[in-house]
Amino acid sequence: MPQISQIAATYASQIFWLLVTFGILYFGIGKMMVPRVIATVDAREGQIAGDLAAAEQARLAADQVEAAWRARMDEARAAALAETSAAKAQGAKAAESQVKSADAELAERLAHHDLAVGNAKAQAMLNLQAVAADVAQDLVAKVSGLTVGIDAAADAVRRSNAHG
Repeated sequence: MPQISQIAATYASQIFWLLVTFGILYFGIGKMMVPRVIATVDAREGQIAGDLAAAEQARLAADQVEAAWRARMDEARAAALAETSAAKAQGAKAAESQVKSADAELAERLAHHDLAVGNAKAQAMLNLQAVAADVAQDLVAKVSGLTVGIDAAADAVRRSNAHG
């Protein structure tokens, strides 16, 4: 059979060209394209690593800036609290001084008024005794018809007030 005798020559030719095609593909892809792809991937990985390192450095710098900002804010808060406390203490001292001054002024005015009330009371008592002596003199004159001197009537009023 002639077909069977051609198999070896046909397949040998096909196997040869298959090996030639795979060889060209292997050397074309394996030796030319793959190194370029690997170089591109390595370059991208290097750029990504560099970007990550730069991002880490930026994060560290931002953390340092934030820590410095927090420290300044804490200092500013402490200073504000100290100023507030000082102003509060100064205000309390000023208010206390004003209250003491007002208390002293009021105490002095109260003492003057107490003295004036005492003097007015004493004057009123003297006037009351004088009026009571006049009334007693007029009452004795109307009831008994006798005339009593003002000194005797005043003496009687004083004795009556002293004994209740």
